[in-house]
Amino acid sequence: MKTLIIVNNPHDWPLDIPDVTVVPAKAYLTEPAYGNERGTRVFNLCKSYRYQSMGYYVSLLAEARGHNPLPKTNTIEDLQSRSMVRLLTDELDELVQKSLAPIKAEKFELSIYFGRNVARHYDQLSRQLFNLLQAPLLRADFERHEEQWRIRGVRAIAASDIPPPHQEFAIQAATDYFQGRRPRVHKQRLRKRAPRYDLAILHDPDNPEPASNAKAIRKFEKAAHALGIHVELITRPDVGRLPEFDALFIRDTTFVNHYTYRFSRRAAAEGLVVIDDPDSILKCNNKVYLAELLARHRIPTPETQLVHRDNVERIIPALSLPCVLKQPDSSFSVGVIKAESEEGLRRSVNELLDKSDLIIAQEYLPTNFDWRVAILDRKPLFACKYFMAPGHWQIIKHGKEKRDFVEGPTEAVALEDVPQRVVKLALKSANLIGDGFYGVDIKQAGKRCCVIEINDNPNVDAGNEDGVLKDALYREVMGVFLRRMEMHRQGRWK
Repeated sequence: MKTLIIVNNPHDWPLDIPDVTVVPAKAYLTEPAYGNERGTRVFNLCKSYRYQSMGYYVSLLAEARGHNPLPKTNTIEDLQSRSMVRLLTDELDELVQKSLAPIKAEKFELSIYFGRNVARHYDQLSRQLFNLLQAPLLRADFERHEEQWRIRGVRAIAASDIPPPHQEFAIQAATDYFQGRRPRVHKQRLRKRAPRYDLAILHDPDNPEPASNAKAIRKFEKAAHALGIHVELITRPDVGRLPEFDALFIRDTTFVNHYTYRFSRRAAAEGLVVIDDPDSILKCNNKVYLAELLARHRIPTPETQLVHRDNVERIIPALSLPCVLKQPDSSFSVGVIKAESEEGLRRSVNELLDKSDLIIAQEYLPTNFDWRVAILDRKPLFACKYFMAPGHWQIIKHGKEKRDFVEGPTEAVALEDVPQRVVKLALKSANLIGDGFYGVDIKQAGKRCCVIEINDNPNVDAGNEDGVLKDALYREVMGVFLRRMEMHRQGRWK
């Protein structure tokens, strides 16, 4: 298996190991040759892992390409949350007390290089933290409180952050790791749960564009009760109550840098059945990831270009005007811009690149409506036509205020009346993400069908998406939860 070490500057990591190649981050992200390689391990040592930075995209695109990155994107997100770090490291308390007992100071910083520390005394603690958090270079902060040591936080660090006295050791630790002399990774143990079926539905009553309207939420409750599942509606302050439940159904709009992702990640760590699961949120909420994934699997899409500040000049020759520019985590038509002139294109590109190191440019493909095919548990569930908002090129036309928007009509369509190539394309696309609940948006122009995006949190509004299936739609969704909770109880659910 080929190994790539990705850094901002290759001079930061002077390794000479067979089958290990040091690659600049921009080259890995933009040169087609790296996207075509298979059986590759990627060690991401970029200077920053902040949301939508180069380092963030290295791990994200590595997963899209079928590579095996370290750290993974969900690890990057976990490390941003102190509560998630505490949750994942809770079982290490005894080892922390034992390892740090000789220290007299009130605070302590532990540097971890591929599971090792320069002082052998801390190697066991370093290995355990590495095994749980899975980032090649880590720095853990501890503080003493009432004679007990506590982990304040753990962060991933870049190669350039290694102190000069540690650099030789870090390179040796990396060499040992790549040559097979490394700590083995174990899966986190999930606590055993009481044999109860309690479902939490996470929603935000103040969200003007929720994933399900109030009437649909009530229908989900009714369908769950008919199957013997107790339902409780929860909101953002209820994160500490997640261990009380067997499953979590997220019906608020999901984002990565958002409380919905943290709920999903914590629920998954607690062993709950979760829809939307954290991996689906990560993957579907980033259009850069989706563009790479769909291209790799030859899924038809509008002509697409990955844009950064050094290749803006290629947009018009490749796509012509008008074209569509997309912020990677755009949703509900926000952060999606139609550029109709060269001046407008440059202005919009600069605005979007101020927020993200990479954005998406796509061919403009006008249609009267978009198909939405919902996929649940790797099976088509329902289909709709989403028509464009009156006088607008998108299905939602936003005004200046948050609650100021106009939506086009929604028409539910029986699956047997949807062109089969549309349904098959939606199923193939959603299955690349996982086995959760997805809404695949497809444009059909003559014989051409193109996937626009895969949504992890598809709308189910009473009076719209349930127009054909009626109450059966809600029973199908709750039936999937019931089957998964039963499998979990029997130890057969992942």
